[in-house]
Amino acid sequence: MQLTAIRKKRRSIQKSSTQNCSIQESSTLELTSVTSDNHQFKRYRNINKSLTIASLALFSTPAMATEIDETVQDIGDADKTSISLPAIVSGKKLEVTKIETALLYYQEQDRVTAAEGIFNLQASYGDKSELEGKLLLDTLTGASPNGAAPQQQQQTFTRPSGNGVYHAKNGETPLDDTFKDTRLQLNGNWTETLSNTDKVNLGFHLSREYDYTSLGVNSGAERSFNRGNSAVNFALGYYYDIIDPVGGRPTSWAPMLFRDDFSSQSEFKQAFDKTRDLSSSIKHTFDLSAGFTQLLNRYWLVQGNYSFSYLDGYMTDPYKIISQVDERGMAQGYLYENRPDTRYKQSVFLLTKGALETGVVDLSYRYSADDWGIDSHTVETHYRYQFTDSLYGQIHLRYYRQSAADFYHAFLPELGELPEYGSADSRLGKLTAYTFGIKFGHKLQGGTKFSYRLELYQHRPQDNGDERVGQLAHLGLYEQVNAVIAQLGFAF
Repeated sequence: MQLTAIRKKRRSIQKSSTQNCSIQESSTLELTSVTSDNHQFKRYRNINKSLTIASLALFSTPAMATEIDETVQDIGDADKTSISLPAIVSGKKLEVTKIETALLYYQEQDRVTAAEGIFNLQASYGDKSELEGKLLLDTLTGASPNGAAPQQQQQTFTRPSGNGVYHAKNGETPLDDTFKDTRLQLNGNWTETLSNTDKVNLGFHLSREYDYTSLGVNSGAERSFNRGNSAVNFALGYYYDIIDPVGGRPTSWAPMLFRDDFSSQSEFKQAFDKTRDLSSSIKHTFDLSAGFTQLLNRYWLVQGNYSFSYLDGYMTDPYKIISQVDERGMAQGYLYENRPDTRYKQSVFLLTKGALETGVVDLSYRYSADDWGIDSHTVETHYRYQFTDSLYGQIHLRYYRQSAADFYHAFLPELGELPEYGSADSRLGKLTAYTFGIKFGHKLQGGTKFSYRLELYQHRPQDNGDERVGQLAHLGLYEQVNAVIAQLGFAF
């Protein structure tokens, strides 16, 4: 897992999380939330309670993108917290109905460390309006692979700013170990109930970190029918991202320059600036999704969702490079990667969820494909066991597999024409990933709820078929990465 992977993945998930519709398809480790009518289960209160707990207001933290931990919520609980604020319009007042906080810690072995705090506030305004605000603050530190291939001899790299160098030890994956970043994000959403069957929502997204700013708006509509047993929804969003890389944006296939190859600092700086574009880069994202929820009986429901995204603009990672090697497998230079400036992505998501005698189980499958040549399959399941009315435990299993992008290469030959696009970023290569997690949650008498989660994540890049020449045949080009995720959640 690479540091930039966490940053980019968390942006995409947290953008999509601002769309408040019945079916919120998730990426990576997120569990989809389901809305169902409580009256369907009144005669089977215990089963209804188990299903509702697992179906409503679930938030989960992916290994590469953090969100508020899933929170247990019972519909119509008498002990539900409500804080009244002064009325704004006669006959209406704002009531805070739920407050959630969470702390997350993410640690890759010998690589990235991430810490995040989340504050989420839900409120009602009158009988038909609901508002939600979410504030996130996180920090990232540690070492991130730069994309270069390992070598039997020590390697030296110029930092992205052009100031200073860093080294990779013999036989090890080259890592830039001085990266630090802090991000502040704010999401807001307003939902209006138009009738017994219709809802609409409108949301916004704002995120700021040192070299990246993201602004977005989204909207959706939902309609239920068939006596509340069926629902369909539609959502769309637009996001405008501004990228300001440290040291400027490398031009396409720009070479990495080294101070020692120049007679003076000014000569090096002049040559370095010629390989950089100091203007900001822009990326546009358009999202569209449609889905359904269907109650099959008192015990089971199913969901389906189709999503389409179109991205246009700067999508190259300005900090990733790719090695140029000779017939001995020795690096003769490094080039900054180059990716296409458009991308189409589609995905289909299916989920079934049911109430058992002792708890709730769900099983989901997601297929995604894009015009970069990446196809992915995700199978995920949760089983929640209700020990008592106030204590539960949960097991989480997830399997992910993807093919490589058409332009992915672990390295490039020194001689020969450069391809139009190329990247050695392992996120774009062939890989599998596994997640195993456990979670416990309990509720106190006053309605305060705590949750504790621990997960193990394993990222396994696979050989992409590039012919290993010389020393590369004996080096680990596809290094496995293990990570631990711990999270504490609190809600009242």
